Amino acid sequence: MNIFEHHLAEIKTVILTEKEILKLDHVDNLNGVNLEVPPEKFNFDLSCNIAMVLGKKNKINPNILALKLKEIFIKKINNFSEIEIAGPGFLNIKLSKSALFNNINSILKDSKIYGSTKNSGSYNIEFVSANPTGPMHVGHCRGAIYGDVLANLLKFNGNKVTKEYYINDYGSQIKNFVESVYLRISEIKYKKKFPNKENLYPGLYVKDIAEKIIKENSGQNFDDYETNFDFLKKESIKASMELIKKDLELLGISHDNFFSETEIVDRDLVNKAVKKLKDKKFVNEGFLQPPKGDTNADWKKIKRLIFKSTLFGDDTDRALQKNDGSWTYFANDIAYHMNKVDRNYENLINILGADHTGYIKRITAAVSALSENKIKLNCKVCQLVKLYKNGEPYKMSKRAGEFISAKDLLNEVKKDQIRFMMLNRSNDVELDFDFDKVKEKTKDNPVFYVQYAYARINSLLRTLNLKLSKKIDLDKNEFNFNKMEERIIKKVFEWPKIIESASKQFDLHKIPFYLYELSTLFHAYWSKGNEDKNYKFIENEKIKRKEILSVIHLVSLVIENGMGILGVSLPQKM
Repeated sequence: MNIFEHHLAEIKTVILTEKEILKLDHVDNLNGVNLEVPPEKFNFDLSCNIAMVLGKKNKINPNILALKLKEIFIKKINNFSEIEIAGPGFLNIKLSKSALFNNINSILKDSKIYGSTKNSGSYNIEFVSANPTGPMHVGHCRGAIYGDVLANLLKFNGNKVTKEYYINDYGSQIKNFVESVYLRISEIKYKKKFPNKENLYPGLYVKDIAEKIIKENSGQNFDDYETNFDFLKKESIKASMELIKKDLELLGISHDNFFSETEIVDRDLVNKAVKKLKDKKFVNEGFLQPPKGDTNADWKKIKRLIFKSTLFGDDTDRALQKNDGSWTYFANDIAYHMNKVDRNYENLINILGADHTGYIKRITAAVSALSENKIKLNCKVCQLVKLYKNGEPYKMSKRAGEFISAKDLLNEVKKDQIRFMMLNRSNDVELDFDFDKVKEKTKDNPVFYVQYAYARINSLLRTLNLKLSKKIDLDKNEFNFNKMEERIIKKVFEWPKIIESASKQFDLHKIPFYLYELSTLFHAYWSKGNEDKNYKFIENEKIKRKEILSVIHLVSLVIENGMGILGVSLPQKM
């Protein structure tokens, strides 16, 4: 049940049937007309901008038109009991008792799907995609949780979603990692000192991987690095991915697909992708200047294959070949995205780290070229996470090396706290994560406050030996909500708007923020009973007013749906 869609449909129907009386010439296109929840200072349920939209199209003063609309809506729409004109022509609407009753029962009937936009698209979401050179770090955690929750949100709306991890197991960083593992093996087996060499991975986890490889391959001769490279690459990446998958599992995250960059190269998909772009006249042979700000002395002005990415909105055309003629990472990535396009997803989404902002234009250009502009790639960047403990920046892990691992984070706080707080700010701004704050059992800790609201509801139900019903046992004509209950119900009505808004631009932070606001209203409602007997929930071991059950049921189901999307548990006792 989306009350906004329901009542907007009523408004549009009246406009179309009464257009001659209203003297409106242009009503065919009602795009831009919407219903919102008015500011709290207005004691109304809905606010509509239709007078301003139609006033502009029909060259009528919006306030004059609003007066006419007010009169007609009151006569023609039984669900509206009162209308007030505000500001430049907004219609603030009070719902009738009957409408309020029916809306609440419809919400309860929808229950698990309340708020859903009911779509049916197909999505591929690529997220995390950390290099398989060791465990996940904190920055990866934010992107991993964002991607997982986005998938949950899209599924909640009825879409088909594939969660994918692209394993970057090709290139120089992999060679450096494999060399590091080999040198640790040499250290363990042959007592050779691990060198202080640039580009190696010094973290002690590399030693753990080396020990694991030695243990599982007791008959293997590790004397020669070159001879063992292919074997060590396979085993090192396997061990590293096991670490990453364990960290993801601890965060409540799993993927449907794992796709290897090495597989892309081995299957000759790069040549196929480049040929496809060549055939479309999107690739030529020519010269490029060194990338802006690039201090790489190895850059040479040589003839190479170039993707005409400027045709698709990029700032400059992009090289597909390195100096030696081998493919660039970008070329490999084009091949991977060609594979995505070929799998016929309607929507592609990449969740990127803060250091990949400059990469967005070129890869979106590639997808546009490969799909002939039929598929859009949407890239979302998750900014850095700064950790604090005891008011000080949290120090790096010796075991991980030069970064703070996901395991370090999980050793300090629980999964629920991490998932909720990582989403509590917009993904495109830096996030300060304070260990002390997320452990507090106070209003200042949003995840605790939402969980506590749910626990309080369940405590009340246990006391009354009740279960929540999908229908309210109220007399349609006699029930009355107090002011606090009305505020909560209005907030519950707003839930589909939050889902809609979060879904349009993938602004996931709106969900935990809303849940915190709803929980704050509920806690205030609960506490009021301790101050004023008229607000008490229980009297003589019975629920004082049936209206109370309807309110707590509405709050409960929205919290369940919202925390389900966030992947955060809801304890019944706290």
